Amino acid sequence: MNTPFAKKTLLACALAAATLVGQPLLAPTAHAQQLQPIDRIVAVVDEDVVLRSELDRAVANITAQYQGRDNQLPPRDVLERQVLERLVLLKLQVARAQATGVRITDQELDQAINAIAQQNRVSVDQLREQLAREGIAFADFRSSVREELLTQRLRQRFAQSRVSVTEAEIDAALAAQANAGSQYRLAHILVELPEGATPEQIETAQKKVAGVKGLIDRGEMDFAAAAVRYSDSPNALEGGDLGWRSADEIPNAFAELIRTMQEGQVSAPLRGPSGFQLLKLVDVRDASQAAEQTVTQVQARHILVRVDDDTSNAQAKSEIETIAARLAGGADFAQLARENSEDPSSQARGGDLGWFVPDQFGPDFAAPLKALEDQQVSKPFRTEAGWHIVQRLGSRQAEVGEQNRRAQIGETIGRRKLEDEWNRYLRELRGEAYVDMRLGKTDAPAAETAETPAAPATGG
Repeated sequence: MNTPFAKKTLLACALAAATLVGQPLLAPTAHAQQLQPIDRIVAVVDEDVVLRSELDRAVANITAQYQGRDNQLPPRDVLERQVLERLVLLKLQVARAQATGVRITDQELDQAINAIAQQNRVSVDQLREQLAREGIAFADFRSSVREELLTQRLRQRFAQSRVSVTEAEIDAALAAQANAGSQYRLAHILVELPEGATPEQIETAQKKVAGVKGLIDRGEMDFAAAAVRYSDSPNALEGGDLGWRSADEIPNAFAELIRTMQEGQVSAPLRGPSGFQLLKLVDVRDASQAAEQTVTQVQARHILVRVDDDTSNAQAKSEIETIAARLAGGADFAQLARENSEDPSSQARGGDLGWFVPDQFGPDFAAPLKALEDQQVSKPFRTEAGWHIVQRLGSRQAEVGEQNRRAQIGETIGRRKLEDEWNRYLRELRGEAYVDMRLGKTDAPAAETAETPAAPATGG
């Protein structure tokens, strides 16, 4: 039977705000106030623009993450072009999300910002003060979080409509995992080729990938730094990391090669459907050991007021706020759930959801739940189902059983499918858009050869 990936992919598409713990969404920059009086357009994206100040904040965020490892970053002009391309894609995704009816309410935005503050162990007011000290306007921060949420919601809808995982696929993957015995952690560098590449384009790409391989072989640059500097892959700024994969999750053309490689070894240039690649085998582990994992489960109960054709968002919000006030006044949670909750699966049990992995109910539900301490009750928050109040009752570590293992395998397969489909979708989105890159026209000119290794092509 077809298992929709919609629910499973929610773990992979977890709330971006939660992944930014310990890192400011917009990094501090010493130039912030200097940039305010004079701002320039560095790219036109359909009917939107990317401003120089936006680019500088995004570049500062990357450099802050690489603090102490600055030598792994490419030259400033190359880094700016990489980051600008990301911002262009962000603008296109936000525009597409809005055009297809995706909306983030102020309540949802406030909930996401509360989650960021709670996971950084500060209040929203303290977060606001911290941003101000870093020269970041709170309005800009809210706008950035809203854009992140919009792109997540777009990706979730995309997954629901394009990606599914069958039980047969899960069975096959489990069988392959049992037989294969090993999982591989990989990284890659991609030198992209356009569809219908000309012989000249192919030759240029071959020279570039050979030059990069030469730099790595001679020890002039490590693999992660070369990926950041030269790779055309979306994960370039993460050092090309592809994570752990079993043999069945690796294209057949590469799987046999990887089995013969040693840990730390980098392959010769490989031709794939997207261009030329260098693969690095980072680590190997036994699949059976990887399967023996534990997960964090929580026990919680909730009260749901649905938003539907009969109940507007405003009505549901008003009702859940009344329930929240009664709870604050000392009313019994279970009794209120039995009287008011519109979740038929838990209402009779006083809202009890039992033990579960938080992400199984989706990121909009998981984020406020993860931010709670045991016995703590959340503020009202909105999901696609309606308005909720949740109480976290406890947490525990549980071994991954057969059902959870199947869910994890399904999640992995779906994530790989989504990765391929989503990247293809982004390329189509980029190709259809009107984009005028003005970075080189408004700032110091950047040499076209900046992204090509200085090493001669014959050196590797």
